[in-house]
Amino acid sequence: MPVHKNNKAKVTPTQSSKKRILFLLCVVLCVLSVGCAAETTEQAPTISSVSQSAATGSAVSAPAESESTVIETTENDNFVLITDVIPDAILEIRYYSTFNFVGERINGYQAPVAYLTKEAASALKNVSDEVMKQGYRIKIYDAYRPQTAVDHFKAWAEDLEATEMKSYFYPEVDKSELFDKGYIAAKSGHSRGSTVDLTLVDMKTGREVDMGGGFDYFGELSHPDYTETLTQEQIDNRMILRQAMVDNGFRPLPEEWWHFTLENEPYSDTYFDFAVDMPE
Repeated sequence: MPVHKNNKAKVTPTQSSKKRILFLLCVVLCVLSVGCAAETTEQAPTISSVSQSAATGSAVSAPAESESTVIETTENDNFVLITDVIPDAILEIRYYSTFNFVGERINGYQAPVAYLTKEAASALKNVSDEVMKQGYRIKIYDAYRPQTAVDHFKAWAEDLEATEMKSYFYPEVDKSELFDKGYIAAKSGHSRGSTVDLTLVDMKTGREVDMGGGFDYFGELSHPDYTETLTQEQIDNRMILRQAMVDNGFRPLPEEWWHFTLENEPYSDTYFDFAVDMPE
């Protein structure tokens, strides 16, 4: 049979050639997809960082008070009643009473007692011994604070109509600013068990020494280094307390003359939630 010339001129790709072309196209597409995905990952925030920001918001006054979300819901054996370690300590547990910035007893305070970790209580005993030689006793306003109480503070701060105690505790600050200014936060170092709020009592008179401002006052007057309207005696009184605490292993808070945390706290990232109550 004769062969037509145009049969050789019409060349079609073989089946294997088609497969090879498709394979090369797939490779190119995969490379482009990986490059785009990598660029997107570098530009997008991680899920954990977004969640943390949403959880803490502007209510956090210091990173150390808010970074961890670990909550222990049962009492820890490493906690002790302060008065068991320091029988001379005076207690005025403000959050068990109604005389506090909320104006009611705070959730989680079921008895007018105070707990600290054994390490913090031992260091505070040294403070007590030191100031007693100078004629003072320590007076505790608050120590370990359950997370339940911190949640109560947060809920109260969100209710802008509840301002019954404003004239006593925050006359200079609008309640809507309490979160932004760090006075109320979602976490508190007190819940880690090694932070204490305290003052001094003169053993001769039985009265609190004059610190120039009261416990839990929201304002610059509470800053330990505030001097604008204070007398020299008030400044000296603050320094007596501060020096004794620092000398025995506590670090002060720049915003509150009464607030101190043990430097080497045993639970630096754990927030507890057992009630402040009498031991069983």
